[in-house]
Amino acid sequence: MEKKKLEQILRKYKNEDISLQDVLEELKFLPFTDLVHSKIDHHRTLRVGFPEIIYGESKNIHHLITIISELRKNYKNFIATRISRQQADEILKTYPDLIYFQDARILTAETKTNKKKQVSVICAGTSDHPVAEEAAITLEILGIGVERVYDVGISGIHRVIPYLKKINRCKILIVVAGMEGALPGVIAGITGKPVIGVPTSVGYGTNLKGFAPLLTMLNSCAPSVVVVNINNGFGAAFFAWTILHQ
Repeated sequence: MEKKKLEQILRKYKNEDISLQDVLEELKFLPFTDLVHSKIDHHRTLRVGFPEIIYGESKNIHHLITIISELRKNYKNFIATRISRQQADEILKTYPDLIYFQDARILTAETKTNKKKQVSVICAGTSDHPVAEEAAITLEILGIGVERVYDVGISGIHRVIPYLKKINRCKILIVVAGMEGALPGVIAGITGKPVIGVPTSVGYGTNLKGFAPLLTMLNSCAPSVVVVNINNGFGAAFFAWTILHQ
C-alpha cells in the first residue's frame, strides 16, 4: 500500500467519512496478499518507497499475470525484471497498455522523463549493453535522469575522455564491464565519484561467467568502488536510487 493511500484512509476515518470496519477492511491486506504461489508484500512501499519488484525469469505466465494484476490494483507503477520477449508478448495480450523494454528485459506501467541527470551509466563494451540498459531503464522508471556513456572500455580508454564533463556532473556512476572488469576502478580513479561496479558474464573462458570481473572490481585500488552481483544492473540502479532518496 502506498503511503499516500494509507494517509487518505486514516484521514477519512478521522473526518468520519468511513467507518472503523471500512478501515479494517482496507488494512487487512496491508502486510501482504496471499496468492498461494506468491505473497505480495504491501509493506514494501512503506519501507523502501517502491512496490515489490517482480523477478520474471523462471516464472510462468499465470504467475506473472496474477502478480501484476495484484500490483496494479494497489499501485500506479511496478517493475518486472528479466522478462523475456515471449513472456512480454503473452502479458501484453492481457495488459496492452504496459511498456516493454526488450534490451533491458523490463516490463512496467509507466516511465518518467527527468532532464536532470543524476546518474551516469557507463559500459565497457556493446556486449554489456543489456545489463547497462537494465540499470538505465530502472533508474528512469524511478524518476532519475540518466547519462548513458557506452562502449568506452579500457582497450580504448581515450573514448571516455570527451564525456568526462557530463559524467562529472552526475552524483553516482554505474559502471558495467565484462572481460577482466577493470573499467570501474579506472573511472573511479579519474573522476573521484562514487562508482557502483557491475560485473557481467561477457567474455572468454577464464572470464568464468563473470567471476573474473567480479574479483577485479572487489579488489579495486580505487576506494570509491562498491560492487553488485554479476549481471545485476537492476540492483545497481535501485541502490543508486536509494542513496539519492535518503
